[in-house]
Amino acid sequence: MSGDLYSRFAASFEQFADRVLIEEQGGRSWSYSEIERETGRLAAQLVTLGVTPGERVLAQTDKSVEALVLYFAAIRVGAIYLPLNIDYTESELEYFFADAGPVLAVCREPSVALFERIAKGAVAVRTLDQLLASLTEEQAEPVRRDSDDIAAILYTSGTTGKPKGAMLSNDNLVSNGEMLVELWRFTPEDRLIHALPIFHVHGLFVAIHCVMFSGASAIFMPKFESSAAIGHMANASVLMGVPTFYIRLLGDERFTREASASMRLFISGSAPLSADIHRAFEERCTHRVLERYGMTETGMLTSNPYDGERRAGYVGPPLPGVDLRIADFESGTVLEQGEVGIVEVRGRNIFKGYWQMPEKTASEFRSDGFFITGDMGVVDGDGYVQLVGREKDLIISGGLNVYPAEVEALLDERADVAEAAVIGVPHPDFGEAVVAVVQPAGEFDGEAVREAMRIDLAAFKLPKQIITLDELPRNTMGKIQKKLLRETYAGLFEG
Repeated sequence: MSGDLYSRFAASFEQFADRVLIEEQGGRSWSYSEIERETGRLAAQLVTLGVTPGERVLAQTDKSVEALVLYFAAIRVGAIYLPLNIDYTESELEYFFADAGPVLAVCREPSVALFERIAKGAVAVRTLDQLLASLTEEQAEPVRRDSDDIAAILYTSGTTGKPKGAMLSNDNLVSNGEMLVELWRFTPEDRLIHALPIFHVHGLFVAIHCVMFSGASAIFMPKFESSAAIGHMANASVLMGVPTFYIRLLGDERFTREASASMRLFISGSAPLSADIHRAFEERCTHRVLERYGMTETGMLTSNPYDGERRAGYVGPPLPGVDLRIADFESGTVLEQGEVGIVEVRGRNIFKGYWQMPEKTASEFRSDGFFITGDMGVVDGDGYVQLVGREKDLIISGGLNVYPAEVEALLDERADVAEAAVIGVPHPDFGEAVVAVVQPAGEFDGEAVREAMRIDLAAFKLPKQIITLDELPRNTMGKIQKKLLRETYAGLFEG
């Protein structure tokens, strides 16, 4: 199959024309042919607004079928699609406008004045409703793109510096999507419960592409609600989610073995799933969650197997076609199996670099083409990858390395801990001190927990302090915001 993304969409539109592609929660169903027709009509409207191949279409919209059609339409005319988190602020939006240079910005009705102020007349600003109201029966012809042409730019903030626009090519997205369909056994009979946002790799390029490329259908939920998700399970087969989804399902007494009897697969990603939650989920419903690992810059990199052992606390072996190694972060020396180091990867799915940041791009790749992920990990004797934290999350206390994941795993195993995040904060004697921030599950005694952890942890790994919060701070994809925690408790040991 060609690496041209819209050609891949077109093949599914033709093959599965009469099948349902999207079922709106509480609304209508859309067939593949209906979505294709609306895509062609909206693509014609984009052309009239000056969108040409290689130009950027920026979108900050609520999740809807129409927003998904906008994505398809942008790809159809050869544009570069740039979806934005709906929580981005004015200053962040100003940066994206200036950096990406879009010719069209699509926003929600309440944001029109803001977008027009930022655009200063240089960018066409429209709402989805405005675009749809101007449609005619004319359809734009698909524009052929080369495999290496950029299909999308997704901004990723990292931990320092300006947001970076990861450039994903047509072939990056086609190859990764086709591999996941095969690996996770998607067929036209599948119905995916889609409760993820569609401004992110997980919800758009993983979930939607798996559905599209296989001829399956998606039940479109505006956001995740455990009761609604459980209600859909009798007529669904797959759920893709973040750990928060699974924590909330376990907290709902209606989630039982019987309720999930029709499901064949639960997939988790975007943030680490604790081994404790993994085991509790299996005990509740007999399903073992399939955890995988990917990044904005790479799509999916590893996955626990569909058939075979799905190991709690591991993200599985590398996908076919992905070269993965563990290296020393500073020197790039490849480490032996079982040693902890930085995860580096190479393959068709790896992005083409950061938009307008050639120096940053060069610094993120080794000379032999391996991308330096920034994630610390280790590979066991069976080839399974275990992540132990981000390189920037590594704690160096008294000159000794502490990997947060090791301490978090001990805390997560405890019945009195719902979830934990381990961070390093400045310390006058040790340079950094290990601090645990815990969301308790019932009655909790921090000092008693510290004493119990002494049995399993070397003294330098033991948290100097355990802080409790009613809820750990998370971003929109469910990742715990460790950077925010480090900033909040930076002065903990001052004075």
